[in-house]
Amino acid sequence: MNDHFSDTTFGQVVRLISRRRFLKFPGESDPNLWKQCIQKDTMRTSSTSEQHNGPVEPSNHIAADDSDGGEKGREANTNIACEDFLRNEQNLNSAITNKKSGEVILVGWYGPYDQENPQNWSSGRKLLVTFQICILNFGIYIGSSIYTPGELSVMEEFGVSDVVATLGLSLFVLGYGLGPMLFSPMSEIPTIGRSRIYFWTLFVFVLLQLPTGYAVNMPMLLIFRFLTGFFGGPVLATGGATIIDIYPPIEVPYWIGIFGACGVLGPVLSPLVGGFAAQAERWRWTIWELAWLCTAVLIVLFFFMPETSSANILYRRAQRLRIATGNLALKSQSEIDAADVTLKDHLLVLGRAFILTFSEPVIFFVDLYCALLYGVLYVWFESFPIVFGDIYGFKIDQQGLVFLGIFVGAVIILPCYLLWIRKRLVPQFSKPPVKPEIILPPTFFGAFALPICLFWYGWTSRPSIDWIVPLIGSGFFTVSIITLFMPVLTYLGMSYPRYVASVLAGNALFRASCGVVFPLFARALFHRLVVGPGNSLLGGLSIMFIPIPFTLYYYSERIRHRSKNATG
Repeated sequence: MNDHFSDTTFGQVVRLISRRRFLKFPGESDPNLWKQCIQKDTMRTSSTSEQHNGPVEPSNHIAADDSDGGEKGREANTNIACEDFLRNEQNLNSAITNKKSGEVILVGWYGPYDQENPQNWSSGRKLLVTFQICILNFGIYIGSSIYTPGELSVMEEFGVSDVVATLGLSLFVLGYGLGPMLFSPMSEIPTIGRSRIYFWTLFVFVLLQLPTGYAVNMPMLLIFRFLTGFFGGPVLATGGATIIDIYPPIEVPYWIGIFGACGVLGPVLSPLVGGFAAQAERWRWTIWELAWLCTAVLIVLFFFMPETSSANILYRRAQRLRIATGNLALKSQSEIDAADVTLKDHLLVLGRAFILTFSEPVIFFVDLYCALLYGVLYVWFESFPIVFGDIYGFKIDQQGLVFLGIFVGAVIILPCYLLWIRKRLVPQFSKPPVKPEIILPPTFFGAFALPICLFWYGWTSRPSIDWIVPLIGSGFFTVSIITLFMPVLTYLGMSYPRYVASVLAGNALFRASCGVVFPLFARALFHRLVVGPGNSLLGGLSIMFIPIPFTLYYYSERIRHRSKNATG
């Protein structure tokens, strides 16, 4: 556990205060251990240096030993897709030359079983990290619709219309769509890493709940709702990258599924939590509930969230070795790659999420489909007060309970999805080459489950039919969410492993865009068309998108072959 705490925010504070006397890393405790992480045959002169115009991706090859002239040390690349999916940053052992200093000694892992390598962590340590990003994902997502039950009291207190009150939800969603576009690419910069992004953005998120909860007018409430969403959003995209950092590719679909399910449960359960608070104490208490939850998560992250980015771990290891030995030639691969990086290159990294989203057809259409699902989700949620409040006479706190139908759907379908991964998907990983498209078959069911849900729910919501019937129909929405969202997010990670955080950030922005716009016309839609035709309109829209999963499955490989950013 000492190794775990030394790399957390708590550990970094203790090390700083104690001047590195406490919570030492293994290389600091054993004065001879550092020699094991020096990659052989990596000392070169500047005469063989290569020119490059920007960041260079880590090489996947091992330099041949000049002394014996053989192929000793070269790894057999039996599965390119899987190795790329692992991001392969742990194999930082190529011969690289630093043309400025003339010589470089490459710092790598202590060996194949180095416990600082996230891929070698114990199962318990991986579970601890996974739990933290899942509960953080849940906490941020719950912050969106926990506000919804309090919209009526917002309208009464500030004297605004229902559309203006709904902006409190829409701007929060817009914020957590834009936030990852900045912070997720930053997490891919070796000098920053992922754990700092998680902790400090959540820290700001919690602080911003104070001016939000104490807002004295509507503009103040809307501004701070947007800012809280902006600083809360990074985990929504970076969490998937963390899972890929620590798990082998054969296990990633399991954990992406669980991570995504936590995100789905946030908007589903938040009306239940917020409904009781809004009924008893009005809208401000929904904000305080969110603040308390995320403060608890922040404390957990402070003590228990280590760094998972291999590039950042090795970057800081090289820094420690230079201090310990005084040898300035000791450098990590990421430092060597960054030697000639310009301001333009850094700006390109920060803009990578936008560039990939609009330059890669596969990413664009997947994001478009996810945006539709997300928009339908938030529009559909606005019909629940109309159906169960106006038609069936439920009170505000009771209306939150009807979302349990969606929760029950998740409890049923998620184990089925994970069982499919175990029985059908995992065996295919043992038969390389592994193509990302193998994760897509569940989307075929999800594409049809969505319109079934919308038509069932919409046309059974009437006084002559018992309330349990539309409630059961609502459970099919979770079928579509899990069998569509989870596979396509995993598919993006497998197809674009080097830039997974940026790719998922673009996906979050697309989803948030629809999450911003759709709720603004939701109530007008259901009041003018009423519930049945309104849901039929959404169902017809979802039918138009049914061909997308099938097209991705059968044709996306050809498109990926034309991309320099995707796996083969």
